[in-house]
Amino acid sequence: MPYKKIAFFACVLILLLTINDLAHSIYTIWQKQDLIVQAQNNLDSEKKENQQLKQKITQVNQPQFIESQARNNLLLAKQGEGVVIMPDNKLVASPSPAPKQIDTRPDWKKWWDTFFSS
Repeated sequence: MPYKKIAFFACVLILLLTINDLAHSIYTIWQKQDLIVQAQNNLDSEKKENQQLKQKITQVNQPQFIESQARNNLLLAKQGEGVVIMPDNKLVASPSPAPKQIDTRPDWKKWWDTFFSS
């Protein structure tokens, strides 16, 4: 009889440990599911960026783009054409207004001159 009780408690203990391990495994899988979703989102954004970069590469390899960059940035011209460089508006100096004279007299003297000077 006592062996049956010991065997029963041993079986219950083994079952409880197994249930605990299963619950822990389910919890860790649940947490890792969030990581998978986040990684999928990162992958999608990287794919979009990759597609945009591929489009830029095809645009940059076109002869029209190369010619416009050579004309604008390198100041190159075709044969028979001349390059004209216009000054920026920032370089043209505008006359600045004359600085105001600051009256350094004391306030009482300013009031005196305002009311009592002719």
